[in-house]
Order: sequence, then structure tokens, then C-alpha cells
Amino acid sequence: MSAKALIREFEAIVGAENVFSDEADLLTYSYDAAELPSQVPALAVRPQAMEQLGQVSALCNQEGLPLTVRGSGTNLSGGTIPQPDGVVLLTSALNRIREINVPDMYAVVEPGVITAQFFDAALAQGLFYPPDPGSQAVSTLGGNLAENSGGLRGLKYGVTRDYVMGLSFFDTQGNLIKTGSRTVKCATGYNLAGLMVGSEGTLGVFGEIILKLIPPPATAKAMMAMYDRAEGASETVAAIIAERILPATLEFMDNFTIRTVEDYSQVGLPVEAAAMLLIEVDGHPAQVEEEAAKIEKLCQQMGATEVKLATDAAQRDKVWEARRAAIPALARLEPSIVLEDATVPRSQIPAMIKALEEIGQEFKLTIGTFGHAGDGNLHPTIVFDKRDQEQAERVTKAVDTIFERALALCGTLSGEHGLGLRKVEFLKNEVGQASVVWSRRLKAALDPKGILNPGKVIG
Repeated sequence: MSAKALIREFEAIVGAENVFSDEADLLTYSYDAAELPSQVPALAVRPQAMEQLGQVSALCNQEGLPLTVRGSGTNLSGGTIPQPDGVVLLTSALNRIREINVPDMYAVVEPGVITAQFFDAALAQGLFYPPDPGSQAVSTLGGNLAENSGGLRGLKYGVTRDYVMGLSFFDTQGNLIKTGSRTVKCATGYNLAGLMVGSEGTLGVFGEIILKLIPPPATAKAMMAMYDRAEGASETVAAIIAERILPATLEFMDNFTIRTVEDYSQVGLPVEAAAMLLIEVDGHPAQVEEEAAKIEKLCQQMGATEVKLATDAAQRDKVWEARRAAIPALARLEPSIVLEDATVPRSQIPAMIKALEEIGQEFKLTIGTFGHAGDGNLHPTIVFDKRDQEQAERVTKAVDTIFERALALCGTLSGEHGLGLRKVEFLKNEVGQASVVWSRRLKAALDPKGILNPGKVIG
């Protein structure tokens, strides 16, 4: 089919105003938040209704066109970088919250709903949606499912996968596939939702999503613990978990990150501290008071030079806003940034932080480290100038070494960013070649022409 005829076919499905073929428009969809080369697609289409997702999928399959689904493009592994001859499917118009069921505590949403807006809508109904990726102000729920996003509350409340009760998706033939239900229990058929969440758009196109909601915590208490040794902070993380305490959030920031964030946000962070922990406990008031007291004592025993408790909700929110500003603050320093998500068992956090310091020294790079230390998920961040080829090569070697050290500590390549294009070559190092081959066979069975987000996750 000629290019003009193809455009007419897509226009017949989604309307002429929702098909984009001008290169200036397409540049917008050629990259994501990963520091990887951009690729301009041939077309972008923006469906207005669920059934159009299936029709677009079927047409792409018929014509053998690579298809990449894009929400807000905030992902950090190259997962939404399209093929040069491919089609980008935009979910931004599918942004309706169809139902928030208060008695049964679930919601039905479309894939283009913004995460933070959904959180606020649920909270307005007296319900709580815990997953809170750092990009929640702009990221979409469909994208969260595709990457199995986590966030600051992952330690206590889990990640996106833990809140997916059911979903529908379209296969390459345009067929609507349903899995899961609105019930608390569901043992019907294969757990296709478990397969689809985290598949990064390589197995199907998400349609309707059913998400579990829970009661919000009755109260919360936040604190900052400052250390003159990074080791003291990392060892405190392990000690808190060893005491069987699960804070809602348990975040680590090293001195470089503290200074950078403070310069950016001016919230009064302790710039002289070698490291700090941001901790919040929530739940029943009596439980919160007890756990906060235990954590404060543990921090002091492990060498904290000072522990500050937030006096009110406004002060608490100010601190968490500063933590969420870590990425934009670091990104201001240099033209390029690589943000990884090395994740290790929680007991190995001290060893991983030490490894990151050694890697920075070995490759003569500044690595700012922050992240969800309570669940073992760190974000070593390298700021640099990719125009400096020698420096860029050192960054590549450093990132490879970060992966190697995380795996050596029984960790994983990705806690929440996914593999995308960036880490696909390392997958066999974690799961073995047989697992990669099996996954490719599964992909080939579901997507024989290989049109769904080719090259991602399994190569």
C-alpha cells in the first residue's frame, strides 16, 4: 500500500485530525526520557475510542508496520522509541476514568489517564491508589502497566502489578482479549494480566484497565535522618527492615544529590550531610507513633547526627516534593543524564552503595545516588556531556559495571524502569539464555510478524 493510501486508511479509522505525518510533529514522538538516540516514526495516530485501538493494530499487522504505543513518553529505558518506518499509537485521548466503585473498592480506567489525576480522583472518594512513580504528574496508567512502575511507596504497598485486578487488550489481529475481573478473587483461565503487566507493549495494546483501590492510611508521620557517613545511612535501612518495620517510604539521598536538590528547590535540606534518609510511616495513629519512635531510635543507634520530624502535613509534603525533584535537579547540571535503577535485596543496600562509590572513582565520574532504599531500588544517576566521546564511553562502561555489580549481589537489572532498548542485551546475564529463547518463542506465537514494539525487552 502506498504511503498516501495508508494515511487515508488510518484517517478512516481515527479521523484526519488524529493522523500525524509531518516530520515536525513526528519529532515529538521520536524519543523518550532515556539518553538514547531518537528515531522518527513514519506516522503517529491518536485513537479517540477503544475499538479504534484494535483497528489500528490490525491495520499495522496487515501492512507489517512496527507499532509502538506511547503514553507520555516519560519512561527511562527507551521503551517508547519507535522504529523509523513504524507507527506510534498515542493514548492521550483515551483518558477517561470510567468508574470508581466505592463499595467494592476498584476503578475502571482508560490507558491514557494521568497517574496523579487518578490518585486525586480516588482520594476524593475516600480511597487510595498507592503506586506513585516519580513521573506521576505526567505519566499515564497504561504506561505504568507497561513498565510495571513502582515509586516511593513500593516498600510497603507494592508496585503497579499488585493493583491490577483485570484488563482488556487488543492482539495483532484486532481481537479484544479480556483477563481478570472486578472480583477480589478470580481463578478463571491463565493469568494474562500478570503476563501483560511489564511487557512494555510487546504483546498487545492495553484497553480497559481494572485497578484495585484500598482505604487510605488514617495518619502518617515523616522524618529526616542525617548522617556524616553514607554507610551509616545505608546500614540504617537494613536495620529498619531487620526490625520487621515496613515504612510507607524509606528513601536515600547522597551528599551530591542533597546539594543539587537543595540548590534547585530551596527547601532547607542539610547540604553538609554525607547522606540522609527520608522516612514516612503511616497507618493507625498508635501504630504510627510506635513505629516512628522505634525508627528514630534506630537511626540514632546507627550514627545519625540528627533526626528531624515533620511538624505538620505542609512540612512533610515539602520534603517529599524535594525528593521528587531529584531528577529534574540533576538534569540541570549537564546536557546529558543517565538514570539507572539498580535493585538488590534490601540487606545488600550497604554493599551496593559502596559499589557505586567505587564505580564512580574507577571511571572518574560523579554518580549521584538516591532512591527507594527500603525496597532495594537505587537510582544511580550520572550527569555528563555525551558530545564528549571519551566521557560518554566511560559512562557506558560504568553503567555496564553497575549492572554487573547488582547481579553479583543477587539483584536485578531493573526494579521499575524496564529493559526497553537500554538493557535488553543484559537480560541473558540475569535469567539465562534459555529463558530469553522461551520468551522469544512466546512473543513469536502472539505476534508472528513482530510488529509490537520490536527490539524491546527480549530483543
